[in-house]
Amino acid sequence: MKALLRPSLDWLLVFLPATLVLRYLLHGPDTLIFLSACLSILPLAGWMGKATENLADRTGEGLGGLLNATFGNAAELIIGLMALRAGLVDVVKASLTGSIIGNILLVMGGAFVVGGVRRETQRFNPTAARAQATSLTLAAIALVLPAAYHHLGGHAVRAKEAGLSLEISVVLLVTYGLMLLFSLKTHKRFFTGTASEAARVESGAGTGWSAGRSLATLGLATALVAWTSEILVGSVEHAAGAFGMTPVFVGVVVVAVVGNAAEHSTALLVAAKDRMDLAIGIAVGSSLQIALFVAPVLVFASRFLGPSPMDLVFTPAEVIAVAVSVLITEQVTSDGESNWLEGVQLLSVYVILALVFYFLPA
Repeated sequence: MKALLRPSLDWLLVFLPATLVLRYLLHGPDTLIFLSACLSILPLAGWMGKATENLADRTGEGLGGLLNATFGNAAELIIGLMALRAGLVDVVKASLTGSIIGNILLVMGGAFVVGGVRRETQRFNPTAARAQATSLTLAAIALVLPAAYHHLGGHAVRAKEAGLSLEISVVLLVTYGLMLLFSLKTHKRFFTGTASEAARVESGAGTGWSAGRSLATLGLATALVAWTSEILVGSVEHAAGAFGMTPVFVGVVVVAVVGNAAEHSTALLVAAKDRMDLAIGIAVGSSLQIALFVAPVLVFASRFLGPSPMDLVFTPAEVIAVAVSVLITEQVTSDGESNWLEGVQLLSVYVILALVFYFLPA
């Protein structure tokens, strides 16, 4: 009985049926539907986080982080597809930007703080971190150049932007596939965590759930998140107006934070247990997957969904935000060590960017 009364994220599961009732039976106000949908996603993200940690105990930090990023970003991809179908291309782009900067600033910054509060320093593999940071630089380049092409080329280049975005998307997808080959096959020893974590995987110590149970939980939670995300997207425009938020701020901050709740919870959980290779793999790996896989997939999908295709021409504010985030990420991960102050610095950059997007004119 005491276990049931103990405070838990699972208590928020009450908002899942509440969201469905508000949306389909009562046809309630969009603001209430939006808030209820956001809160209902959080406990589902907690399930995904626990399942991921159990999978990492069996597969290693590299594959565990990839699985968390994949299932976590499934919600982001689904939100993007639903928004494309509704014609909200700008919201989709903003949510992609928010996911990239949110994971490497908010998630990784929070992980550094939580893990570093009780420890002077935490260590992780610098080779793996540098490889991921370099790939993030590629992602920044893929956003900077189309934007530069758009703003410097004038009206004459507008007709060619769609084709350019498709071709860049192909390059990004190929690069992401090669990144997976590097991290899971040819150089996987750099992504298995510390020697103690590798021994933990070999011995099977610490595994609470079976692989089947973990995968089933991830699948179920992802499906429920997808359903709830569709409801969230349907109410986001009206909710943004009611709260005085611009569509860009909603996409960059609100939708991105909710869509990546799985990474948020899991990275903090494993960082508190001093599993920093897994925490960084989740945070940076998720940003990489958004930039190198989800964004190109949405570019291709937009050809078949919604009223207009999506390109990779992001606003100057979004491009600058990604570039700044990647720059500071490279600086804090290059030495293979982290502490709570570095986490505070990452969080400070995120708050500054969020404030800029909030006050940015619509």
